[in-house]
Amino acid sequence: MREEYHIISDGSCDLPEDLVRDKNITVVPFYVSFDDTNYLKEGVEIGVRDFYRQMVEKKGVYPKSSMPGTQDYADAFLPFVKEGIPVICICITAKFSGSIQTAMNARDMLLEEYPQAEITVMDSTVDTVLQGQFVMEAARLRDSGAGYEDTVKRLEEIKSTGRIFFTVGDMEYLKHGGRIGKVAAVAGSVLGIRPVITLKQGEIFPSGIGRSRRKTTEKSLELLVEYLKGSRLAADCYSLSVGFGYDRQEAEEYRQHVQETLKAKGLEAGEIPIYQIGAGISVHTGPYALGLGVIEKSIHG
Repeated sequence: MREEYHIISDGSCDLPEDLVRDKNITVVPFYVSFDDTNYLKEGVEIGVRDFYRQMVEKKGVYPKSSMPGTQDYADAFLPFVKEGIPVICICITAKFSGSIQTAMNARDMLLEEYPQAEITVMDSTVDTVLQGQFVMEAARLRDSGAGYEDTVKRLEEIKSTGRIFFTVGDMEYLKHGGRIGKVAAVAGSVLGIRPVITLKQGEIFPSGIGRSRRKTTEKSLELLVEYLKGSRLAADCYSLSVGFGYDRQEAEEYRQHVQETLKAKGLEAGEIPIYQIGAGISVHTGPYALGLGVIEKSIHG
């Protein structure tokens, strides 16, 4: 059956390949490199697990990422443009990457040849697993029968509700990745300090510090609880996820703790999937990022 519109995202969405296939979503990969010369397409030329393995084994080597190019987006858009199928393309926050600009350049390039094409390029204002949740909300709307314009409108309404509360293994990758900003002012150069970070509306903000992993992961959970308690909506009106880097077992144990804590506080929010943070983001966060994503569901109930 011909779809009414197609959903595309850049590789920052960090959704599992099988889920992307099942939900009929197209992902335009980021590129990653360990030597500043050879850049590989994430998920195509290098798997995420292999990337993390190299990151852990090559201590002191800090990989870099590169956004998709205009041609990458044009190649993703073109099959749907030719079939007359509208496209919604959801990109990582513009404050972290120029990915959205290259997507818009590709759209403008195709409109010259196909002036009737409908391509909406959207700044998600988020990234990584939270961007994945946002993309899944787009798929939820599409699969419920929501029209193209209604879906775009609803996505614009909910994207400002997105938050990530997370911690990292140490400060080094944040320093090398250039994402340290306000976090450095709080954590400084104190040996062994780990930051707790909030991402909202496209930017990261310091939300606490701690010396132990337990303290920083607990603080991330406290921030989630505060957010849900302060909302005008019930907890089950939100989509939640756990995002992790290298250590899946830690993520599974953390999810169990999160579920038990939320239940004890009367904030049950249903299923909490676990998503692995992709290579394009982990160059900034390192292999041991762990945190929580939350965003309002596009459809309640």
